[in-house]
Amino acid sequence: MSARLVLIRIVAALSVILGANYVAWRWLESVNWSAWWIAVPLVLAETYSLVDTFFFSLTMWRARDRPAPVSAPEGTVDVFITTYNESIEMVLATALAAQRIAYPHETWILDDGAREDMKEAARAAGIGYIRRSNDWDDKPRHAKAGNLNNALFQTEGEFLLILDADQIPDPLILHRTLGYFADDPAVALVQTPQWFGNVDDADPLGSQAPLFYGPIQQGKDGWNAAFFCGSNAVLRRDALMQLGIVGYVRDLERSTMRTLRAAESMLAKAVRRREVDPDVGRQLKSLVADVSGARSEIAAGAAIGDVTYRLQAAVNKASRQLVARDFASLRADLAMIESLPVERDAELDAVVIDDDALDALANHEFSPLAAVESVSALLHALRVDRPDEAQPVQPLATISVTEDMATAMQLHALGWRSVYHHEILAVGLAPEDLRTMLKQRLRWAQGTLQVMLRDNPLVKKGLSAGQRLMYFSTMWSYISGYAAIVYLAAPVIYLVFGVLPVTAWSVDFFARFIPYFLVNQILFLVVARGLRTWRGQQYSLALFPVWIVACSTAFANVVFGRPLSFVVTRKDGSTREGFPWREIWPQLIAIAVLSLALIIGLGRLAVGTADGTGTLVNTVWVIYDLVVLSVIIQAALYRGPAREGTTFREEPS
Repeated sequence: MSARLVLIRIVAALSVILGANYVAWRWLESVNWSAWWIAVPLVLAETYSLVDTFFFSLTMWRARDRPAPVSAPEGTVDVFITTYNESIEMVLATALAAQRIAYPHETWILDDGAREDMKEAARAAGIGYIRRSNDWDDKPRHAKAGNLNNALFQTEGEFLLILDADQIPDPLILHRTLGYFADDPAVALVQTPQWFGNVDDADPLGSQAPLFYGPIQQGKDGWNAAFFCGSNAVLRRDALMQLGIVGYVRDLERSTMRTLRAAESMLAKAVRRREVDPDVGRQLKSLVADVSGARSEIAAGAAIGDVTYRLQAAVNKASRQLVARDFASLRADLAMIESLPVERDAELDAVVIDDDALDALANHEFSPLAAVESVSALLHALRVDRPDEAQPVQPLATISVTEDMATAMQLHALGWRSVYHHEILAVGLAPEDLRTMLKQRLRWAQGTLQVMLRDNPLVKKGLSAGQRLMYFSTMWSYISGYAAIVYLAAPVIYLVFGVLPVTAWSVDFFARFIPYFLVNQILFLVVARGLRTWRGQQYSLALFPVWIVACSTAFANVVFGRPLSFVVTRKDGSTREGFPWREIWPQLIAIAVLSLALIIGLGRLAVGTADGTGTLVNTVWVIYDLVVLSVIIQAALYRGPAREGTTFREEPS
């Protein structure tokens, strides 16, 4: 263990211990219950921050600075350059740079915009070109994940280097990363940093993320939880294909078992009908046993296609025998059969079951033949009795607008390993104005929260305890918008109205809070080791409206099915017209309210109606908040160098 890691662990442990001591004291002894409406939200926000400190400390506990791989690079490689409507000049610049990668490979432009001029430019440059077929026209494109999934079935390389349209790769990128796969056959992913060449030292938009693409990813790497970030990464094809097949099989098994339970219920009800002929009853009972046996076989691991194929044959045989007996009563049930609740959804490209309708179907009193025909139609809707038919396999996860994290988490759950290689091996373009940046951050937050709501890592099978916490800590960080509102409101309420959220600004308070705060800052300094992290700390608070919107829209999308709407995020200067009042009005209001509260608080102190200690504490607090929020003003006034025709795709999955 290195001396630096020992120091990190000591400071991290102290930070968590001092934080727990402070927050416990706050809950037990210092909450001002007479002003519970601000006191309780404040202590909850402080508890949130303590959990955040714990997650950060846990992440850094195993920070790993990997040596270069031992093995020589080997294996065939496809380089994928994903594009939607970026300028042809930009895409070609990236593709030509990819062609110059020293390791033997095939370069492909994955054009989701289906542009003929892009196709001709690629051919002229001798670069592979892939676009979606017309079969996708009536289905969701799943954005970048769908584009990559489409290309996976048209290429053959053992490994895939994925690049965004603006990421110019270093010629040695594959030499520096492929060896990890030979070192460890269980490695599915090698992620390298994303770095931007159009960002100046001030970085007012906070585009560079040296803390994340450095200590945090190295910390997650120590827990085997470094995740895919969408670009500048090499992935093992076999791992992705296994992921797609496993996901499809699990979905198919759930759909099949649910449908067979309904089929068994329908047949059993038909058996119990009073007017059923004894011979028909025996035949129906035999079918009930067949369905029950099929469920047992699938639960025991038998091939779903084989089982349902045999069951379909038995059902068809029974149907033919019952036609003459039950033709008249069948007519009354035709309307019910026509509205089957199991179908192929054109949008999702998967089996979709309407649970309520399926329950109604199962409880309906069918005639014997109608029950058999309904079961036959349900099996047909599942499409598991035709092994020659192509089935939808989605290797990259499509449950979120951020396919990268979701895919990595699925790979880890299957037992694959990941590597974070801390070396800049590609240089890209960052957003160049505040509007563009805010749209990008909103998409990241929404996608991450989608994953948390749809596939929460805390309860996901296959992940280790460390992996669960590493993924959840990233998701947890996007809930900070609610705590930020409390941190902004509390000093304002005191300075303006004199309402204390604590029982007193006592020695006990300062003796607990100051050591916790200082050690927490020291932890950041030790971890960062000279990196500029202040901009990231500013934006964690200053983007509180974005985080709140992301939480609400992700919740509405997952729970109520409301679509996430995105527009294309441009980089050609078109979004840089005028001051972005509409996008940052919450922060501007916060700045105005904090400034006014500061004036009122100092005025109250001057006339002797305010406590000196309380006013001092909250004045420092307000000044800190104003300094943090000032980054929004800097960002709104910032104008980076425009690059004509450059756009970045931001669309719903």
